[in-house]
Amino acid sequence: MEQKLFVYNTLTRKKEEFIPLDAPHVGMYVCGPTVYSDVHLGNCRTFISFDLIFRYLTHLGYKVRYVRNITDAGHLEGDADEGEDKVSKKARLSALEPMEIVQKYTVDFHEVMKTFNALPPSIEPTATGHIIEQIELVKAILDKGYAYEVDGSVYFDVEKYNQTQDYGILNGRKLEDMLNNTRTLGGQDQKHGKLDFALWIKAKPEHLMKWPSPWGVGFPGWHLECSAMSNKYLGHQFDIHGGGMDLMPTHHTNEIAQNVASCGNNPATYWLHTNMLTTNGQKMSKSLGNSFLPNELFNGTHPLLKKGYSPMVVRFFFLQASYRSTIDFSNEAIDAAESFYKRLSEAAKKLASLQQNALVAVDDEIESAIIAACEDCYNGMNDNFNSPKTLDALNNIAKQVNSFAGGTRNSGAIKAETFGRMKKTYNDFFFDVLGLKTEDSEGGDTDELMSLIITLRNQAKVNKDYATSDKIREGLKQIGFQLNDNKQGGTDWTKN
Repeated sequence: MEQKLFVYNTLTRKKEEFIPLDAPHVGMYVCGPTVYSDVHLGNCRTFISFDLIFRYLTHLGYKVRYVRNITDAGHLEGDADEGEDKVSKKARLSALEPMEIVQKYTVDFHEVMKTFNALPPSIEPTATGHIIEQIELVKAILDKGYAYEVDGSVYFDVEKYNQTQDYGILNGRKLEDMLNNTRTLGGQDQKHGKLDFALWIKAKPEHLMKWPSPWGVGFPGWHLECSAMSNKYLGHQFDIHGGGMDLMPTHHTNEIAQNVASCGNNPATYWLHTNMLTTNGQKMSKSLGNSFLPNELFNGTHPLLKKGYSPMVVRFFFLQASYRSTIDFSNEAIDAAESFYKRLSEAAKKLASLQQNALVAVDDEIESAIIAACEDCYNGMNDNFNSPKTLDALNNIAKQVNSFAGGTRNSGAIKAETFGRMKKTYNDFFFDVLGLKTEDSEGGDTDELMSLIITLRNQAKVNKDYATSDKIREGLKQIGFQLNDNKQGGTDWTKN
């Protein structure tokens, strides 16, 4: 069936049908991490959310170019051009080269994303690898009259821009209100207006990461980097720009201004933003001691945790809420996610070995329930990537799978076409769209190994070698694996 996808667009503040600029091609840019420290759980939630979006667009048949950058320079401690560059500061405090810091935390970020079964982006550009493009973008904005240079630094003139454009189009705020609520900052004497932001920053002699430019030795502004890289790999206009909601008021607002000023186009048709993660109702922060690093969650080493949780349970926990909703972390909430995940994981394993019985008279009630659940998997995702709705639909399919595997319902009472659709839809969404793995496949090749052992045991039974068959079953039981022979002649397994 034809799928119509609707997404919530921050730019227009409403749900809109997703219509790519150049179907079946889709361009998607997501602001990536600043690699000066370990990636925290809130960042992981954003990247897992866009992994889900990438996976579903691909599932629908779109050819997605997914660009997610690495910020390895230019991100100051304060988002309003104050403080020290985050990477340079970490390098100075650690007595290391900045690129050692970048390499360490980039590798760590990739390992965490792989642990969460997140697919890599199509392109992962770095800010330091695109200095030339950023300098050219500054030149273009200067040529259009929307920027000015002061003593080796170049600033974007927000108030001049707002004379012909709406600077607050994304954040929904009027310029006057933003000016009244912006405090005067250090170095403000160089700027014409309080909201003006740096495109290029003159480097002090002690600054570690700097490059020559037409305005002197310096480094790019953080906002400029994403504009230059999205323009290079996706063009001046593309389909989706994403990131955390904390980036919307300033970073993404400034990206739009830079793009419109340089080429006349808002860079993206659809702006998508993920919401925050809280702990027991409070915003996660290091100062409150309620923020988690992924490994603390996996190992259960954080004082607020009563035990560790597997990466798939954590991914599942995120998927239980819409990407636009706040998620509140608690031991009780993630325990509930773990139970739900295990139910769906067990159903996936049962489904892998489930064979349909010989066809009998079709049971319209079962047939209709399965077809509706399959359709609801799509209905959920087509409603602004609503993964909770899709999980509920998968749960309804899982109930049917369990009844067939347990023999309480006859799988021969549905059409072969429906049986095949049930298997395909469950597998497509559990594994490919939601990016989950079955519980025992997380640690490696357990599924494949158990499949081989079950095959050997079944062969022993065919040969009437019941002693070997029983020995295999008992041996597995002793190391925590339970074999379950179902009424259809198949065998599934669980790990105690």
